[in-house]
Amino acid sequence: MSTTVKDLVIEKARKAKEASLKAALLPEESRIRVLYAMAVAIDKARKDIKDANDIDVKLAKEKGLPAPIIDRLVLNDSRINGMIDGLKDVAKLPDYLGHIVEMSKRPNGLLVGKMVVPLGCIGIVYEARPNVTADAAGICIKSGNTIILRGGSEAFNSSKKIAEVLSSAAEKEGFPKGGIQFIDTTDREAVDVLLKARKYIDLLIPRGGAEFIEKVVSMAQVPVIETGAGNCHVYVDEPADLDMAAALVYNGKVQRPSVCNATKKVILHEAVAKQFLSITLPKLKEAGVEFLVHENAKSLISGAKVMTEPELYEEFLDMRLGFIIVKGIDEAIDHVNKYSSHHTETIVTRDYSRAMKFINAVDSAVVMWNASTRFTDGAEFGMGAEIGISTQKLHARGPMSVKELTTTKFVVLGSGQIRK
Repeated sequence: MSTTVKDLVIEKARKAKEASLKAALLPEESRIRVLYAMAVAIDKARKDIKDANDIDVKLAKEKGLPAPIIDRLVLNDSRINGMIDGLKDVAKLPDYLGHIVEMSKRPNGLLVGKMVVPLGCIGIVYEARPNVTADAAGICIKSGNTIILRGGSEAFNSSKKIAEVLSSAAEKEGFPKGGIQFIDTTDREAVDVLLKARKYIDLLIPRGGAEFIEKVVSMAQVPVIETGAGNCHVYVDEPADLDMAAALVYNGKVQRPSVCNATKKVILHEAVAKQFLSITLPKLKEAGVEFLVHENAKSLISGAKVMTEPELYEEFLDMRLGFIIVKGIDEAIDHVNKYSSHHTETIVTRDYSRAMKFINAVDSAVVMWNASTRFTDGAEFGMGAEIGISTQKLHARGPMSVKELTTTKFVVLGSGQIRK
């Protein structure tokens, strides 16, 4: 391993860790000022950010990268506005730091409680979405943490410029120097170093495709929160409003197919499958959706490719949409629990008891009733920007924002008690 790369990463991680001890003590008002200053700085640097992004997009096209990757990479005015709004929204979120919760009084008079505190130094390893740079930094600062960012090579110039703008603005407003670090090398060895930096990294969050996340999880020696891929299902139940179901599937697949919360598979109760498809397929086909089917559904969609077993597990980050037929809700639940990435699933039904059965039995981070899978998002859940969507059960599950980047420590208040 290159000593130069290792030294670069360790030095940045060391600075971020040292800064975390100071960041944890910043009062709420200071952190809010920092976040607003960062939002203003992004707005002022809009042209420089778009110029850097143009370089990344041009290189991506020259390399022939897939359209979904390029879509995630592009930073237009709307997405820059999203970064600005995200920072402001995070600034307005409730502040939990320093709060003492679960306070109880022991028989000897001791008061025992838990104080909400930052996690410390957060490492974020992400691929081709440069706006993650601003979202992650904002959430970490609001929650009293520092951050070390390692963006994907496809978005290197964009992410670097955003990080420079954020770091400069934050430090001018009193955020500890070194509290926002960006790994400014595309050498893949940098990720390997971060994964082993137990002395400095308190938590690492990977964001990207299933293969990338699996690599991080398998190699990491630091604590990791797995933000899994989104093989999201919509189950159209027998007593469903089929027009509603068609609208939810269309929105879930077509609005933005390259993201984790897009709908990837549709499970149809056999009693309504033909009628649902007659309503839905023409609109989806007009939008450019490519239909794939389970072996048991191939007779329902003429010419559709039959999905392989790996494709049943796959997160389709393009216009592919898979269809599966089931005999009832139990079979639908079994299929979801086997093939899902445990991200987001939806049931469309008029029946309350069947909806509750699906919600209780499906083992995913988010389970919905009569709603588009696209709503699994920190902002849509009222959490402000998100740092990722956790598909594991510890330490957090589902969209993660400010509260999910804190922990607690026990606080004991006494008046001279001694243990006998």
